[in-house]
Amino acid sequence: MARQKSLIKLHGTMGDITFYRTKDGYMAREKGGISAERMHNDPRFQRTRENMAEFGRAGKAGKLLRGSIQSLLRTSADPRMVSRLTKEFVKVIQMDATNPRGLRNVIDGEAELLEGFEFNINGKLSTSLSAPFIPTIDRVTGDMIVNIDPFIPAESLVSPSGSTHYRIVSAAMDVNFESAAYSSETNETPVHPIDTELTQPLQLSNNLNPDSTNPLFLVLGINFYQEVNGIFYEMKNGSHNALQIVKVSGTP
Repeated sequence: MARQKSLIKLHGTMGDITFYRTKDGYMAREKGGISAERMHNDPRFQRTRENMAEFGRAGKAGKLLRGSIQSLLRTSADPRMVSRLTKEFVKVIQMDATNPRGLRNVIDGEAELLEGFEFNINGKLSTSLSAPFIPTIDRVTGDMIVNIDPFIPAESLVSPSGSTHYRIVSAAMDVNFESAAYSSETNETPVHPIDTELTQPLQLSNNLNPDSTNPLFLVLGINFYQEVNGIFYEMKNGSHNALQIVKVSGTP
């Protein structure tokens, strides 16, 4: 793979060279590789087929999880979040000690490995919000709660230039990776000023179906706003809005 450096950028195929555009710029590569038929049938590519199957499973799992909190990701995700999440789901699947290679899955893997995942690598929760918090998941009742200790916003928040207010958000997700179904609930605080007043203790509570047998996820995030003439405008520069998986309860 080579980077195109000429002033005229090419698309398509010329001879044995394919020209294309990626997030990293305009690239070129030589045509080649094995045929699809050989890939799917040659015993020498058995390991490759196994890896491809599990990678595809990881991609579908990531898409399902993202879909459960799509509204929150609108302002709290970096451009490479999808690939980063897929990579983490591959690790989850590889921890499946029940099924053979190629058939390993999320349900029999270790979903807890996703705990701490940042949906916006450019605006990590630990950087944007330094106030202590405790996330809890009660599988029996379906209650998923985040308790946040009192804090002084001007001291405990790292906010983008021009922001005047913030809102803390949470979401709980019950995801069935086998049937590709989920239920989710979100909660949020009112918009608060970034000032020097000590806040009251905050609790964001979400409730899903009790006694679920699916993996459960709890996320916490923060969004920043600028107030202009009484209207709050979202800060969308992507440098500080954060969203993190703060607690995971895998299959019981």
